[in-house]
Amino acid sequence: MSTAYNSDIIAWSEEQARLLRSGNFSLLDIEHLAEEIEDVGKSERRELASRMVILLAHLLKWQFQPGRRGSSWQRTIKEQRRAIQAHLKETPSLKVSLGNETWFDGIWADALARAIDETGLDLFPEDCQWSVEQIFDPTFYPEAQD
Repeated sequence: MSTAYNSDIIAWSEEQARLLRSGNFSLLDIEHLAEEIEDVGKSERRELASRMVILLAHLLKWQFQPGRRGSSWQRTIKEQRRAIQAHLKETPSLKVSLGNETWFDGIWADALARAIDETGLDLFPEDCQWSVEQIFDPTFYPEAQD
């Protein structure tokens, strides 16, 4: 192996791809390849989580700040729903995350923190009141709380 993983990741990855394509498996940096493959999955999960946090925070703002509703919030909600659906279509195994209570609780906590930070309000529900189906329903916009 001529390129060290820690010295130039781009050159290393190109070299590893060449070795794979040419069938030179004995020359592969197996340990680092395995780490990089795992990182791809982590990256995909991080993207889903990030988009979910944005979507949920905007749905919270929509519900709890009806006087501030605007087209930009609506566009953000629509865009996040569209992007999440596209991401799930490209990576269907991520759908499991949506049903994982621990994962979703972490996403909800991050969405609450974001909504509190962006609004200055601290009146949001501790637990998500919406189903996954509602969250992704293009016609669902939560009603204002009295």
